[in-house]
Amino acid sequence: MTRMIEGYMERESVIVGRRLGFHVSTDAAEFRVRFYRLGKELSFMAETGPYPGVPAAAPPHPDGVPEHASPAVDWHWPSYHHTVPEDWPPGIYLAHFIEAEEIRRTPLLDDSQIEGFGREFFVVRPSRPGATGARILYKKSTYTRHAYNRADRADVQRAASLYDNPVYQQAGPQGPRGHRLSLHRPGGVIDLAYWDAPFIAWLERGGYEVEYCTDLDLHEEPELLAPYRLLLSVGHDEYWSAAMRGRVARFIAGGGNVAFLSANTCWWRIHPVDGNTAFVSDTDHHVGEEYPHLPATDQWWPAPPDGVGEPENTLTGVSFRNGGMWPGAWPGDRPREGYRVQHADHWVYEGTGLRDGTGGGPADALGAGTPLIGYECDGAAFARDADGVAYATGADGTPESFLILGIYLLDPVHDDFHHLKWGHWNCPAREGALTGPRAATMGLYTAGGTVFTAGTTDWPVVCGRELDAGVVRVTRNVLDRLSAPGPVTADH
Repeated sequence: MTRMIEGYMERESVIVGRRLGFHVSTDAAEFRVRFYRLGKELSFMAETGPYPGVPAAAPPHPDGVPEHASPAVDWHWPSYHHTVPEDWPPGIYLAHFIEAEEIRRTPLLDDSQIEGFGREFFVVRPSRPGATGARILYKKSTYTRHAYNRADRADVQRAASLYDNPVYQQAGPQGPRGHRLSLHRPGGVIDLAYWDAPFIAWLERGGYEVEYCTDLDLHEEPELLAPYRLLLSVGHDEYWSAAMRGRVARFIAGGGNVAFLSANTCWWRIHPVDGNTAFVSDTDHHVGEEYPHLPATDQWWPAPPDGVGEPENTLTGVSFRNGGMWPGAWPGDRPREGYRVQHADHWVYEGTGLRDGTGGGPADALGAGTPLIGYECDGAAFARDADGVAYATGADGTPESFLILGIYLLDPVHDDFHHLKWGHWNCPAREGALTGPRAATMGLYTAGGTVFTAGTTDWPVVCGRELDAGVVRVTRNVLDRLSAPGPVTADH
């Protein structure tokens, strides 16, 4: 008989020695949980239980469609817990829920089985930030994960997310106006396996000491960043609260460094509600056949009243507004030309052997032959000097000190992949026409601390899987320089 089991975490981070809460629904009489840690390999840590199994229903969607479930409310499934041992090292962990009668027939997972249903992830943190001596903090983009989580399971497509059948609320006691999304829903593991797992493995193979946090940790803890030299944003990091953004901005102003190995970064503002177990965001996602409110006022870059009025590139150096994506099946086809190298004498390129064409020959390309560019990418408004070298104009809010180190022009049509979609649909809707060329942009600026941006979601995939020696060396240069004590020199 085929059994059903699925679950979600009470909170996606836990401090060693404390209780990890999780919620599970199953039609089995009992279940167990296997815990693994992501590192150089997927390491088995413990098996717990048995716990009594209780089946629970998904809350109905207010649209009345029987197959849909509500993404907007806490699912209130039966609650269980496990106390995390004091000796578990910091990291991102996997919880695998297994029906008790299947436990003997279920082999331990390996690196190829991180993705799937009946799984959830969580972050284990030390007793206090920086307690292990790590100078690097890795922020897992949990808000973005929840925005895309459809709350499906292997045999059921509930299509309950911010993108599939969202629920919109007007301003009131439940929070501000916008689409409402609960963090207490199941859905399995997808993005962690794609972006994070290969990069975390690479970090550990390289000997980097790293501690981890979630978006919610950064939102709630004003002094979280203080012990660290370098914050990492990895993969797809689209949804940010004002508190998150303000804390990162102050960290940079105070001399802290950030590496955005990500894209579509800080595109929407979110408002945590319900004791931070849900959030609301006024986005442009349709409800049924209608857009409940346009323009969507929680987009960071447009001026009030049509947006927040704080362009994301004032923080990151780049924006999805000046980048793009490739529609179709995720992650989709991709250009493979790589970044055109500029300023090859900069410390970021040290040891790569790459050239920028100043010797009379053509400029080399970083990541050529790999799907480095996309599936989403960010850029800065730019122009070219008399020698054809791209420079940031600052017209879109990019800091004056931003130095473009690599650029890939996002031509609307390529022979070997889908047509480019310019930013989001609301870019042309708001601006009417292209205000300048769009390009995936790699670079950095210094304003107190130094901020490096990869300009593409899939940088950690290419680096983590070591698909390109240049990308690997640039990543090492960035991590080594920005995590070291003392100020960073951003000059060539």
